[in-house]
Amino acid sequence: MKKILVIGESCLDIYQYGSASRLAPEAPVPVFKKTGPQNIHAGMASNVYNNVLSLCNFDITLVTNDNYEEVRKIRFIDTRTNYVVLRLDENDQTYQKKNIKTFDFSIFDAIIISDYNKGFLTKDEIHYISSRNKNVFLDTKKILGSWASEVKYIKINEYEYKQNEDFIPPVLRNKLIITRGSSGADHLDINYPVEKVEIKDTCGAGDTFIAALAVSYVTDGSISNAIVFANQCATKVVQKKGVSVA
Repeated sequence: MKKILVIGESCLDIYQYGSASRLAPEAPVPVFKKTGPQNIHAGMASNVYNNVLSLCNFDITLVTNDNYEEVRKIRFIDTRTNYVVLRLDENDQTYQKKNIKTFDFSIFDAIIISDYNKGFLTKDEIHYISSRNKNVFLDTKKILGSWASEVKYIKINEYEYKQNEDFIPPVLRNKLIITRGSSGADHLDINYPVEKVEIKDTCGAGDTFIAALAVSYVTDGSISNAIVFANQCATKVVQKKGVSVA
């Protein structure tokens, strides 16, 4: 059976639904009233893990911070418009680390690194992991550099790419898969388009994309097929409200 490891920091993504139909009299800020449910999902690396589980019957392992339930991203959503009125982050700097050198990374058919740059993984640790496995898929909030040279593919969204563009070393250029939302994804100057759909929520779509990318690549070894499949899966989740799996 194929084995995939997902490693990175996790949190709870909480969606509190309600109404924000007027401004406060004392300041120009929305007044939010809880009128709907509170939906709670495992987020960040745990959302990647849940997406991988939903897409295959492989042996999946998750390595993340044990205190992920204490780290919360609470979004207050206006039910009528589905707009985020406010996001409240709790315990955002308390991601418990692991000693990664206790793990045998060579036993996995692929490793997905979901790095939100909160301190759970350093650049050196990411390099250590990728030097011990030939199929590492990286999604990181760090500025890219030579420390990522051993990674197989790097998923990066359009905004992050523009932030990184002037710093990306040539050795990484062929590894980049740039996601561009409704404009699809780019790899090696080829654009992979996506179906035009009504978008309800983009939160977690990147998690779905990299999960599907790794699952498909492990299945048949084709990065082109993997990008097409990842696009299809991400397109499904943006049509749902909140953090969803493919």
